[in-house]
Amino acid sequence: AIALSPFTDSITYLEDGDWAVLHRDRVEIFDEAGNPVMRAMQKSVGTAFLVDKGNHRHFMEKEIHEQPEVISHTLAHYLDFSAGAAREGSVPLDFWHADRIAMAACGTAFYAGLVGKYWFERIARLPVDIDIASEFRSRDMPLSRKSLAMFVSQSGETADTLASLRHCREAGLTVASIVNVRQSTIARESDVALPTLAGPEIGVASTKAFTCQLAALASLAVAAGKARGTISTDEEKRLVRELAEAPRLASQALRLGGQIEGLARELAQVRHVLYLGRGTSYPLALEGALKLKEISYIHAEGYAAGELKHGPIALIDETMPVIVIAPHDRFFEKTVSNMQEVAARGGRIILITDTKGAKGASVRTMETIVLPDASELVAPILYALPVQLLAYHTAVFMGTDVDQPRNLAKSVTVE
Repeated sequence: AIALSPFTDSITYLEDGDWAVLHRDRVEIFDEAGNPVMRAMQKSVGTAFLVDKGNHRHFMEKEIHEQPEVISHTLAHYLDFSAGAAREGSVPLDFWHADRIAMAACGTAFYAGLVGKYWFERIARLPVDIDIASEFRSRDMPLSRKSLAMFVSQSGETADTLASLRHCREAGLTVASIVNVRQSTIARESDVALPTLAGPEIGVASTKAFTCQLAALASLAVAAGKARGTISTDEEKRLVRELAEAPRLASQALRLGGQIEGLARELAQVRHVLYLGRGTSYPLALEGALKLKEISYIHAEGYAAGELKHGPIALIDETMPVIVIAPHDRFFEKTVSNMQEVAARGGRIILITDTKGAKGASVRTMETIVLPDASELVAPILYALPVQLLAYHTAVFMGTDVDQPRNLAKSVTVE
């Protein structure tokens, strides 16, 4: 739909097996058996204006800076800020009777789902089994009709995710999808399609779609917690109030672009980078490493900080930058202990934290990026931004094709 946006805003989606005969003034559509069928014509949300770079050098840069606005749109779809509650009817799912969530996604969407797992289990006390979609069917997970199947995808066309969805549908599960393209195959084949209102994302490396997926998952976790009785009305109001602050905090985080750009000049000189995090910062470490690999072609690894002594510490020397994502939360002291181990071996630490964390780190760093204070619920959304900016500016200094990195496609439509 985006590719066609300069020419038309009307589009008809064919179903599997459909074929069409095009005439000058009409189109005839037939199903797999050769029977004439009607398929609805829809208005596309993609417009030529929306896929313009504007005043930005790259689509990725534009999309990074759109995040405060699109995060706000996504949160407002699911949450009623004035009432301090999940918006009535925005999440038509039966969380009360669900015994667990079986979740699958690919790439960046998988890391969003990993953060969602922490939220669903902590807030709603609802167990989540999450797999990379290409492995979802391979391990032959026992599926119960009481379980809820949930799939996360920007494009809604990812082949492995779609195959996992169809596997769950055959098993009789209720299927929900978190998608950015409402007319996509995954959205159309789901019982419930939950939109992320990020707008068209052109850059191959996902940025605004990722934070909107996080915003949607956080909202869903709050709605699930209220439905299951694991949080009170007062707690629901507090969590909604915290999420309402996310767009403002994201705007503040983007003002650190100058500092991050300066740091990226040094990062562009190295060939290997290690990312560390605990709790919800662990999936962000994985996401940070993926972003750097995708667009700068620098080898990067993301690890749970507690795993440092189980192998990765062997890599650390005076040439190895170690990026530590560490808001001052209940895991902070343990993360500082890991930083001390890195420092003792000459590692160059780049710390991404908040004001309290910067004061309490007690470790010499190569650079400290200080973000505004945020709650545990909002932190993953906020801390995604400097991670994206760091990868973006490093890639620009490396001279790579930021929007269309080699060997990659925006939507992986083959298994």
